Amino acid sequence: MNDRKAMLSTLWIFLTVNYIFCDVFSSMDPIALKELVMTGGLSGMEITQGFLLIAAISMEIPMVMILLSRVLNYRINRWTNIIVGIIMATYQILTMNVGTPPTLHYIFFSMIEVASCLIIVWNAWKWSNPEVVSNSKIKV
Repeated sequence: MNDRKAMLSTLWIFLTVNYIFCDVFSSMDPIALKELVMTGGLSGMEITQGFLLIAAISMEIPMVMILLSRVLNYRINRWTNIIVGIIMATYQILTMNVGTPPTLHYIFFSMIEVASCLIIVWNAWKWSNPEVVSNSKIKV
């Protein structure tokens, strides 16, 4: 893709879909379902309104990046993708160490999610200012 904004937005879409499907698969885990029904929590964490709000905010971040990657100007866009990509990769890595050992599907999705975040960061880091590039091609 020559359009870096479109590429970054598409990568955020890919990442968001992986987050969603990981959660869908997690909701099908019989052990987790039983624990949720019996205790109202997962891996020793109580599922409260506050917990769900934090989960909703953490899911909203990559979704808003789909839009922001398309509409922000070069400089803000580049740094926002770098910073948010690092934050989301770190967040995903940290979730691997919360509660009980992660399931195989969670490890699989987490590897894809962390790799996707790092690809976003790498692409944003390597993104050069299109105005500078186009001006350097003009010969007077």
